[in-house]
Amino acid sequence: MDSTARMNPPSDSRDAGAPRLLILGGTSEARALAAALAARGGYALSLSLAGRTRNPADQPAPTRSGGFGGVEGLAAHLKAERIDALIDATHPFAAIMSGNAAQAARRAGVPLLALVRPEWQPVPGDLWTEAADIADAVEKLGPAPRRVLAALGRNEVRALEAAPQHHYLVRSIDPVEPPLNVPHARYIEARGPFAEADERTLLTENRIDAVLSKNSGGDATYGKIAAARALGIEVIMVARPPRPEGETVGSVEEALVWLERLRHQASPDRRGV
Repeated sequence: MDSTARMNPPSDSRDAGAPRLLILGGTSEARALAAALAARGGYALSLSLAGRTRNPADQPAPTRSGGFGGVEGLAAHLKAERIDALIDATHPFAAIMSGNAAQAARRAGVPLLALVRPEWQPVPGDLWTEAADIADAVEKLGPAPRRVLAALGRNEVRALEAAPQHHYLVRSIDPVEPPLNVPHARYIEARGPFAEADERTLLTENRIDAVLSKNSGGDATYGKIAAARALGIEVIMVARPPRPEGETVGSVEEALVWLERLRHQASPDRRGV
């Protein structure tokens, strides 16, 4: 049978007849999808987080934290748990996890859908400088000292040490430990969403003249982009890494449609619904 139409009954008798879904999460889209599925019922749902954030937001489904042990570990988990569909709703910059998910799904014969929020697009008034990656973005700050808002996440800010001449305002959910080896850095621990008005105040009070940002997309952190546009501040925008080939949707609603279509494509004797 074609793996794209396979929906196995779960092994847990409490969920007998319910398709078993695994969502690779850590994003607001993953949380929203899990909430929508939990409200609908009819699915045996689990959510996996990478475990990089110390205090993740509450989740609306049974949740595991931590890696699977690469492609082999994830493929083994999919088989052992008789997962019927895998949803990759990880961050657009979680390239390793997305690559592992694509390979593991193929090995386990499990249908895979990527739920990826659309990229931000420049609009009139934006002063964007495109960067291929974070190292390129830091280089494009230039040699002269600048005052920079670095909204990159604590796992990537080490790249700032290559340009110690700048004054950095580093924002992350968790503490940057140890602190960066640069002479001028201040740290803010905060979790979005961030309103545009608050971001304007932040940029103005700290005399920021450049924003380092990944093109994460979504509404929660767009405030700094809109604020930079209003204030005439340059944004060094880091492009997303390449994604593995496969079916992709850009919204929770489209993911729900995909799941229902997959459910109805499954043969009656395997669907259990």
